[in-house]
Amino acid sequence: MPPISSKVHINVDLGEGYGNYHPFPDDELLPLIDFANIACGFHAGDPLIMSRTVKACKAHNIRMGAHPGLPDLQGFGRRRIDIGAEELEAGCRYQIGALKAMLDGEGVSMHHVKPHGTLYGMCYQDVETCRAVYRAIPPGVAVFGLAGTFHEQVAKEMGINFFAEAYGDVKWSKDGLLVIDRVKKAWTTEDTKKHILSQLERSSVMAVTGEEVELPFEGREVTLCCHSDSPGAVEIVTAARGIVDGFNEKHGYT
Repeated sequence: MPPISSKVHINVDLGEGYGNYHPFPDDELLPLIDFANIACGFHAGDPLIMSRTVKACKAHNIRMGAHPGLPDLQGFGRRRIDIGAEELEAGCRYQIGALKAMLDGEGVSMHHVKPHGTLYGMCYQDVETCRAVYRAIPPGVAVFGLAGTFHEQVAKEMGINFFAEAYGDVKWSKDGLLVIDRVKKAWTTEDTKKHILSQLERSSVMAVTGEEVELPFEGREVTLCCHSDSPGAVEIVTAARGIVDGFNEKHGYT
């Protein structure tokens, strides 16, 4: 498979604390990323954390998107909850609208929406779930998702600009889907680099069961996702930044 054919950016989930709990290294990650997916209150985040995260991202010229999740604070949005389409759409509008209000207060626009955790997986597994979530996306706002799945199909149906995601700290199944862990596992720097380079340079990845999986990145805008709650997140994103910058420079992507 050929290398990715356009400039690659890095996106990271931010603002995933709650109240007095700020467990992840957002401040250290801010200088390393291009896009931020900001938690909107259902799986993590609260009004003050959202506001402060928006202001910090604005200061670092980071483009911001909403990161709506299932109503599951205790499970961090990584437990499946069966919700009807009407309620799911309303919940996503509620979360996205909350972040939009924070962005409006700072005079910046919303760049994208990216469903969080188990909701992300539910969207690529079920087309009606995906449609319910995507109906909540404001006009002119992009969506981040998994190429070649309902994420991309529904985005095309609805005329939503689609960014395909590569992953720095998530493993893949042989079916080309993600293995979403309830709690993030540690990665070595060497494994991180190998994992990212394979996706960028060969548009493929090694599945957890050992098969090489081709990833349909050709002709798509691509952004590499890393997670602030991964053990060693700063080291992972630092390694990703070096690889992405080297890849973009090597291929003349500016």
